Amino acid sequence: MKLSTYAVPYMIGEIKRYIRDDGPVKVSRSIKELSIKIKELQREYFYKKGEEITINQIAKELKVAKEDIVLAMESSSPVDSIEGNTYTNQKDGNSISLIETLASEKNEEELITNKITVKQLIENLDTRDKEIILLRFYKEKTQAQVAKILGITQVQVSRIERKILGNMKMKLKEA
Repeated sequence: MKLSTYAVPYMIGEIKRYIRDDGPVKVSRSIKELSIKIKELQREYFYKKGEEITINQIAKELKVAKEDIVLAMESSSPVDSIEGNTYTNQKDGNSISLIETLASEKNEEELITNKITVKQLIENLDTRDKEIILLRFYKEKTQAQVAKILGITQVQVSRIERKILGNMKMKLKEA
């Protein structure tokens, strides 16, 4: 028996496996096979009915969970590079990449720290003060609306709010 009898089919198999399996993102064979079945079903359905098949119909036809259908469909879509061109400005022709659109001028660490600090300050307030701050700044209620909810006057809400914010500011300076 010659080496080529064994080696040629083996090498062809390895080349096919490489082409099939070695994309930018590794996807299991079962998901790839499901993706192929979905594409065939979509093609057949569109050819017969002239319209797109829904995910629910695909799941029912293939007897597979909708989540698995979506996963298989997404697995076959091409992978975009985070550095690839995503937008070209019509006026000047300049392109910006996805990573440039994600980049932020803000210091994310500082924003997170500030949110945590404010949350701790609010948690340390008594019930009424906490309710006033939450209604005013998180529920975006006016002082008059807060007064009506709490059964006090708008002037009282204004004074209490000013006092609370002053105390919070002092605690921030101490920290």
